[in-house]
Amino acid sequence: MGDAGEGLVDAEDRIQQHLAEREQERQRRGVVSQDPERTRKLQSLQLARAELERQQAVTQSEIRREQIRQALADLDRRAAEL
Repeated sequence: MGDAGEGLVDAEDRIQQHLAEREQERQRRGVVSQDPERTRKLQSLQLARAELERQQAVTQSEIRREQIRQALADLDRRAAEL
């Protein structure tokens, strides 16, 4: 599980770093989400993204990798709409 495990750890680290950067950006702008439903939806999308990145790190099929890339793009689009 060496390489696959390292990829998973790297993906999780990138996700945590990305989330921390977004939170810092919100705080810098002074924007605090007062809408718990929006926050819940955003967190759900972030969790889904983390799972897809994990799958992408371990999959061997190029067809599945492309499906995951498309799903990630869709999640990013949906998150941007929130």
